[in-house]
Amino acid sequence: MRNPRSPWPFTARAEELDLVRRNLSAGRRGIVVTGAAGSGRSRLTAEAVPEAMRDSVLVVDDAHLLDDASAALVHELALGGRTRLLVTVREGEPAPEGVSRLWTENLLPRLTLAPLTERACAELLARAVDGYVDALTVRRLYRASHGDLRLLRELVVAVHAGGDLSHVSGTWTWRGTPPITARVRELVEETIRDLDTEERDALELIAAGEPSGAGAPSAGADVPGALVAPAVLERLRARGLVTVDDRLVHPLHGPVLRAAAAEPSHSGGPSGGRRAPRASALAAECEELAARAYAGRLAEIPRGIGERMAEDDTGWDEPAMPEFCARRARVARLRGETREAMAWSREGLRRSPHHHACLAELAHAAAYVGDLTTAWQALSRGPAPAGEARTRPWPVTGARPPAPAENTRSPAPGTDTRRRAPAGGTRSQAPAQDRRPWASAAVPARTWALAAEGDLDGALRSALGLAGDGLFGDDLFALHDVVRLGSPELVADRLGELADRAEGDLAPLLARHARALARRDGDALDKVARGLADLGLMLHAAEASAHAALVHPDRRASQASRDRASALAGACQGARSSALVNLALPRLTARQRQIVSLAAAGLTNRQIAEQLTVSIRTVANHLCDAYARLGSSDRAGLEGLFTVGRRGDRAGGHR
Repeated sequence: MRNPRSPWPFTARAEELDLVRRNLSAGRRGIVVTGAAGSGRSRLTAEAVPEAMRDSVLVVDDAHLLDDASAALVHELALGGRTRLLVTVREGEPAPEGVSRLWTENLLPRLTLAPLTERACAELLARAVDGYVDALTVRRLYRASHGDLRLLRELVVAVHAGGDLSHVSGTWTWRGTPPITARVRELVEETIRDLDTEERDALELIAAGEPSGAGAPSAGADVPGALVAPAVLERLRARGLVTVDDRLVHPLHGPVLRAAAAEPSHSGGPSGGRRAPRASALAAECEELAARAYAGRLAEIPRGIGERMAEDDTGWDEPAMPEFCARRARVARLRGETREAMAWSREGLRRSPHHHACLAELAHAAAYVGDLTTAWQALSRGPAPAGEARTRPWPVTGARPPAPAENTRSPAPGTDTRRRAPAGGTRSQAPAQDRRPWASAAVPARTWALAAEGDLDGALRSALGLAGDGLFGDDLFALHDVVRLGSPELVADRLGELADRAEGDLAPLLARHARALARRDGDALDKVARGLADLGLMLHAAEASAHAALVHPDRRASQASRDRASALAGACQGARSSALVNLALPRLTARQRQIVSLAAAGLTNRQIAEQLTVSIRTVANHLCDAYARLGSSDRAGLEGLFTVGRRGDRAGGHR
């Protein structure tokens, strides 16, 4: 790992840097750069004007601190037009008239630096620590820094110094309470330094009563804001410091204010003793997550739900915590947040290394992003598939996974396979780990691992095996996997029957997806994609748009669906399902796509030949033809071809 105290790489400001340099070129007067504290104004200045250029450009950093005489001089230089100026000003701070007139009189253009996005923050952190940072850690640091890159850096330095930044399986992870070092406290206090005494006291009262553990206040509990004068609360809300339900906006205001008041615990605060018991809260959350996931109401689930429990490293004495992590991973995966799903799965496995649902969710999400080593290794840690010795591990990438044990999963003669498990929205209780067999979670993961390796026939056999199972045959997502793999006619009737008796919008929508794809109805598929996106199933929506793009007879309609699929896939954190692969590699035959997928997954020509029962020469010929069609010279260039949302349609030129 790079030393986090060393200079961080300049990241995610390429467009701003280009704009500043253009305005500092010969014949230009310069530019004013504004931004909030910690937005990177000074770093942008250093990149735009290296030491070699300082003789030809006058840099005025933090011009809002100038006295009136100095500000007037800067204004005169701008009027004269002979001196190129780079002036930086902190937003929210009053600037002298001579400085503000630089842009109000249009003497210099003004560039306002927006806060980095979470994706840009992830890229910056990865380069700063020289490795992949898990999704929960990225979001936590992003929220805690509140757009201040100085605070982001100090948090990483403090976490690393405290030994809380761990490196497991190639991923950097932070769990535990936020480190409140002197520098972190100084930067956080800077955001509230202009509060009056009344406002500061109110903020400290809210901080003292803020929940600091995994539990949440019970429905009837008083919140600390109830003890604050309404007029003061309104002022704090107007400043963006307190939410409408009287909670602190900045994640570090509570810890900093409690530390300053020497109150590390809120046990004596206004809400002490009124939190719901953690165990019952976790059980309730598991129930709610499962119910909403089965009903497809994913858009209703707050994005950060449960993160504080994982972040603060609490709940180790709660047996329900790994199951909660598994449910949270399932929600993230269904929403297309694949990297986040992997992070939640790993969090559950950190607490319970052999938790079946967490292993299955990790394998499922890893298969979506093409990380087949992780997928097969996770599956190998669970129980062996039915009909095989329990001691036999499932193989990692490069070896053919075992074929589905269809004879052991088939229902007994006379069994009604259509009424054992209720459809979406009708399950009233989330199944616990010991009540949900490993196969119900592991087989879908195995299905998509096979698909990621290009073995679409094996993936379809796996999906059909689960869809026909007597215990889980009515699971909507198991049936819909068959549709996603391109064989809607096999399950369209079953999905239609389920849609007739299921509650909610999910079942009818999945049934319409099957019917529309079977009929090759592009317009209907576009409507399905919009409906799935509204429910929060972004990857499923991207696939429906990809299906529409491939069946639309009209070229314009096809391109519109392709663009929609690309945009939706871009929100899915690198997921690449078979439908998206088909869209990304439209010039290849089905066999070529299969071989290219296996090659991109790391298999050699010999391994591909053995898996597909063809000759090595046949594999080599297909790859050579594919390279020519894709404009790639060898295996090294294959990986970037698969993610529609990130790299566009390389074969067709679409971006």
